[in-house]
Order: sequence, then C-alpha cells, then structure tokens
Amino acid sequence: MLKSRPSTALALVFLLLAWAAPVSAQQLSTGTERPWAKGVSQEKQKTALELFRAGNALLKESIFVQAAEKYRQALALWDHPAIHYNMALALLNLDQPVEVHEHLESAMRYGAAPLDSEKFENARAYKTLVEKQLSRVIITCDSPGASVSLDGRVLFVAPGRYEGLVRPGQHTLLATQEGHPTTDMSRTLLPGETTPLALKLYTTEELTRYRRHWAAWKPWALMGAGVAVALGGGALHLQSRSSYRDFDTQVASCGGCVPPQTVTDLRIRGDNLQRVALGTYALGGAAVITGAVLVYINRSQPYRINPGSAESESQAVNLAPLFGGRERGIQATFRF
Repeated sequence: MLKSRPSTALALVFLLLAWAAPVSAQQLSTGTERPWAKGVSQEKQKTALELFRAGNALLKESIFVQAAEKYRQALALWDHPAIHYNMALALLNLDQPVEVHEHLESAMRYGAAPLDSEKFENARAYKTLVEKQLSRVIITCDSPGASVSLDGRVLFVAPGRYEGLVRPGQHTLLATQEGHPTTDMSRTLLPGETTPLALKLYTTEELTRYRRHWAAWKPWALMGAGVAVALGGGALHLQSRSSYRDFDTQVASCGGCVPPQTVTDLRIRGDNLQRVALGTYALGGAAVITGAVLVYINRSQPYRINPGSAESESQAVNLAPLFGGRERGIQATFRF
C-alpha cells in the first residue's frame, strides 16, 4: 500500500493538538449515572482513570507510543469518550489518521455531554480535516460465501457491504471462495474522494475468452484460391486433350503423309497446355494443403482472463468528493 504524507492542513492540526492538555486528575470523577458509565463498575472506572492519568503524563512528555498503549488499556476497561479523544491526540502524532478518525467518532458518540460544546466542535473539525486526507471506499459483493479482503484484511463474507476510510494510494481487493477463481482488483485511491467498488466471483466459463492467430476467413480464402487454381488447371487439361484429339484426327485423315505445320502446331499446343495444367495442379494443390493446415492452426483457442480484468470490463468507477468542514485546533479539556 502506498502511503501519503499528511497535507499542510493536517500537519497544522498535528501542531495545534501537540499543545492540547490532557485531562488532569482533579478533573476526573467517577459514577454510574452517565450513559458512558453504564455497566462499568466503580473498580473498573478507577483503574481506567489511573491508566488515563498515566497516559496523559506520557502524552505531555511526547512519549506517544506508550501513551497510546495506556489509553488502549484504559479503553478496555471503560469505553469513555474522553479517553478516545486523548487516544486520537496520541495517534495523530504517530501518523495513524485512519485510527484517529475512528477514535474521534467514538469521542463524539454521546454528543457534547462528556466534552464541553466548544471542544466537541473542535473534535468535529479535527474529524473533517482527517477525512480530507483519507480515501473512503464502499465495497460490496453479492456472491454468497465469498470472503472479501482489503490489503490482506478480511472485511466480510458475502453477501455484504463495507464502508470505511483508508490511506490514499494503491490498494488490493480480493474475493475468494473454494471452487472459484480468485477475483483480484487493484485501485489507486485519491485523498478526499469516495470510491464505490463492487466485486464479483466468476466461473471458469465466464473468464474464458477465445482468440485466433488470424482472421477466420483468411485460411479458408487461401483454400478457396487453391481450389480455383486447381479448377483452372483442369480446364487447361481439357483443352490439352482437345488439342491432342484434333491432332490425332488430322494425322489419321492424312493417311501417312507428312502433316503440315498447322497439324504439328496442334500437338505442340497440347503439350504446352498439359505442362501448364500440371503446374497449375501443383500450385492449386499446395494452396489447398497450406490452407487446410492453416485452418487447423487457426482454430479458436481458449484462454482465461484475470478476474480483475473482468471487473474492469463490467464496472465503471465513479468518484464523489467528500464535504469538508472548518479547520480549528485548540487545547482539549473534558467534563465527566
């Protein structure tokens, strides 16, 4: 997969978010009355907040990998929007825009309640900016039982649909099922655009095409020409025999006299016509034999095309731009 560098707009967000202060321990509170705390025990909340605080300390020191790991551990205990938001801060600095988008969506899941309204709008703006740097794909497959994967990651078993964001660049789609040729499709995706892609499993018959060395009529035309030449030779042969008959008749009527030149010319003409007829037979026969051989060589030969080529034949890719939002970056705080 080809990776693209963040654009100037996204780089600006990185810079602004680098100054964002994580939630301090004094700002945290626990309880079960809030929707995002439903079903989470006090013990899990307490442990998650401790991990969250440790992640914040690492984030302040720009130790992003370890900070992200602390937030990941905290989210395993408590799926809190604020933790998702700080996770997005860490991942932005690790150049993981797809994961950043996922965590920003989770941070906005309950609206502005776990964040103040200003910070919620900031999260919306960050999310829009990230979307401009990524490509959105809509992948569908209606072939029952087909396993559909994108860049080696299984998305679903058909029939199904997947919609998500990926980095711009070249990506490979596969649809596989036992007993069917694998459908392999490669596409280069552009940032900020939506690309619908429909995959299909094909049978061997659907992927079979036929080709010849030459146009089908050419060997047959050569055979036909050979037959015509041979027929011409036959006509010359008949004329030769006619000349010989005329010669024999004239000699017989002469009664043993020396035949005049006109009679001798009949024999000479017959000899010449016979030689030409034999040559014509040889030429026509060679053409017929050659044409027959070429007809055999030129018989229709089956070959299989790549399923991706079949996809290209049957599918047009339409691109639709995503809508952008305003660009803002500001320090984040949270309300629990």
